[in-house]
Amino acid sequence: MCFFLYLASPLTLSEVRSMLPPGLTADLLPPVEQAELRALHPDATTIARVLHGGCSCDLVTARQAVASEDEARLRARYRALGYARDRVIRALEVHRRGLERRGRPAGYWPKSFADFVIEHARNAGPTLFYLQFGHDGLQRVAEGLPRTILTADVRAFPGVWLPEDAPIMVVREAAS
Repeated sequence: MCFFLYLASPLTLSEVRSMLPPGLTADLLPPVEQAELRALHPDATTIARVLHGGCSCDLVTARQAVASEDEARLRARYRALGYARDRVIRALEVHRRGLERRGRPAGYWPKSFADFVIEHARNAGPTLFYLQFGHDGLQRVAEGLPRTILTADVRAFPGVWLPEDAPIMVVREAAS
C-alpha cells in the first residue's frame, strides 16, 4: 500500500530535516493543505510530509520480497479508490522510487523512523503525526481530537504505532 506520512511539529523545517535519518526527506505542505493539521496542533510551526523515495510506505509497511506482489496490492487499492489506469501507473512510479534507494535489512526504516519520532518528542515536545493513503496530496483529515501515545509505545511498536487516517499526538513519557 502506498502511504504518505505527515507531521505537525513545533520545530522549523530545517530542524526537522536535520534530525531525520539519512535517506528520509521532509517537505512543507502547500499552505492550503496545512490548515486541518494546524488546527489539530496549534503549536506547530512546520507541517510537512516525510518520505523515503517518493512515498512513506517503507516507514510503516514492509515491502514484499517480490515487487510485483507490492504492486498488485497497490493496484487493487487504487482501483477501489477509482483511479484511472494512467493515475495508477504514475502512483506506482512514485512508489518504486523507494526501491531505487540503497537496500537496508528488513525493519530498518520503521525502526529508524521510530527513533526519529522518539528523539523529536524529546527535543520538540508533543508532535502530531498523520498517515494517509493516496497520491492526491493531503485529503480531508479524520475528525476528532488526536489520540495521544507515548514515545514508549513508538519504541515498542515501530512500524505499527501509527494507524491510517487517525491523527496521533506523540508525547514523551514522564521522567521517573
